[in-house]
Amino acid sequence: MAGGLVALLDDVAVLARAAAASIDDIGAGAAKAGAKAAGVVVDDAAVTPQYVRSLAAERELPIIKRIALGSLRNKFFIILPAMLLLSQFVPWLLTPILMLGGAYLCYEGAEKVWAKISHHDAHGAGEEEVQDETTLVSGAVRTDLILSAEIMVISLNEVINEAFWSRLAILAVVAVVITVMVYGVVALIVKMDDAGLRLSQRSGAVATFGRGLVRAMPVVLTVLTVVGTAAMLWVGGHILLLGTNELNLHFLYEAVHHVEVAAHDSTGALGGLVGWLVNTVASAILGLIVGALVVLVVLVTTLTLHRRKSKPAAATAAATTRTDGTIPAQPSRAAQRRDDPADRAPRG
Repeated sequence: MAGGLVALLDDVAVLARAAAASIDDIGAGAAKAGAKAAGVVVDDAAVTPQYVRSLAAERELPIIKRIALGSLRNKFFIILPAMLLLSQFVPWLLTPILMLGGAYLCYEGAEKVWAKISHHDAHGAGEEEVQDETTLVSGAVRTDLILSAEIMVISLNEVINEAFWSRLAILAVVAVVITVMVYGVVALIVKMDDAGLRLSQRSGAVATFGRGLVRAMPVVLTVLTVVGTAAMLWVGGHILLLGTNELNLHFLYEAVHHVEVAAHDSTGALGGLVGWLVNTVASAILGLIVGALVVLVVLVTTLTLHRRKSKPAAATAAATTRTDGTIPAQPSRAAQRRDDPADRAPRG
């Protein structure tokens, strides 16, 4: 009896060690996968506060909570099942899909750069129109669907060689951790000025700190926007760089790798950092070039469609306008009936 109990306890210990090792593997995989999605995460944290800035202060946190729950639904009920099915049955599609996501990241980053240069807001931050909460949450959740899909595809690509259940567990952890992190940071950002205002009403160093928080709010949002833009260009360009290499288009990857190795070997103890910087800058430049091309295509397409729509309207206006610039009055119904040959025909 005692021997059986000892054997049972030994089996439990083995299972516990296996479970702990599995949890460690899942944690390591989640950390590795989440790190690659940093660019999208920063952009998500920079974009989301814009949805609640026109709301009353007491409604900001409830709306952020509703958006966060919508983000979890996006990840667990739409994105995660689709990604797992693709990785299980058609894994060769993941690289093209990942490259499409990378191209979209490059487009978003280049659009922000273009918006800054041309003094337009890429995300419509200049619009102060107040929407009802349901419409606002729906729009935010739709935007989150795109960003979350990019996060999950990037994360999946890092753990594609894991077993199915390990993949599922890692991606589930990534989904929860990133959602909590993003919307926790968003909640802190949108409440930073409120906390600063309350602290500023006190005295001494606390009041000074509170006023500093209020003044820091615009700076924090600006830094987040700049870092998010740079990270999107870097991550998007790096995805495209690796994707072209996996699709047997090696020239770009080999050129960047050659410069990276040369920089690493020529800088001694700083070689690792310098090599990483070379790869990062090259990826960001590639991302900016690709993103600028996509922005150009979008602008040309938009202008072309606008001109095609405006031509019929212009032709109609020209046909109904006299040479002196006046628009002829339409004949009355009675005059139209008098001019109708059927009305002039003899009757009876």
